[in-house]
Amino acid sequence: MNTRIRVLLMDDHTLFREGLAELLERSGKVNVVGMTGNPDHALQLALDTQPDVMVMDLHMPGTGGIDMLQRFRQQQISLPTVILTVSDHQNDMANALRAGARGYLLKDMEPADVVQAIQRAAGGETVIAPAMTTKLVNLLDAKQDKKNQLLGQLTQREQQILGCLARGDSNKIIALSLGISHDTVKLHVHNIFAKLNITSRVEAAVFAVEQGLNLNSGNLPHRN
Repeated sequence: MNTRIRVLLMDDHTLFREGLAELLERSGKVNVVGMTGNPDHALQLALDTQPDVMVMDLHMPGTGGIDMLQRFRQQQISLPTVILTVSDHQNDMANALRAGARGYLLKDMEPADVVQAIQRAAGGETVIAPAMTTKLVNLLDAKQDKKNQLLGQLTQREQQILGCLARGDSNKIIALSLGISHDTVKLHVHNIFAKLNITSRVEAAVFAVEQGLNLNSGNLPHRN
């Protein structure tokens, strides 16, 4: 016998909330362990019931879905959260995903599709309403374009040093391998962080790998 997914619902519309709970329960695959339209109550229910997934509206009076995600993070509550909303705006989806939402679904979806998406979210997947997939691709393309623009702001020497950072080289090793002073390396690293809007060598390494930067520093001309 399959274990039901334990779900907590938060929506400020009582009729919708109760109707959704009934539909989910009727599927035989979901157990609604709690539901509320009150943010503080939602936090307490999350702690008390330990659900597998929280399904939450996006735009609510007072504390909306984004605010709730931020409150969860502040209180170190790790709870996969799926936004279920009427909003098909790309920016709303982007903000929800940036805030840590596990999924973004629309209220006009078929109940069976919502149930399936909740199951997938409980299993660790990110779920997006089919009607939003093109907008998600647009978001990803825009994000990549921005990264390409950031990379283009770096000089050849800075790209070279970024590759060294991605390999885990220390400033001393970079200085020796490139034949420049330690202070010059520090200045370049500072400039790289500022141009890429990052704060750590780990972020620099992730950026370099994502951009497919050639980590062989010898392939770039040596110039200060």
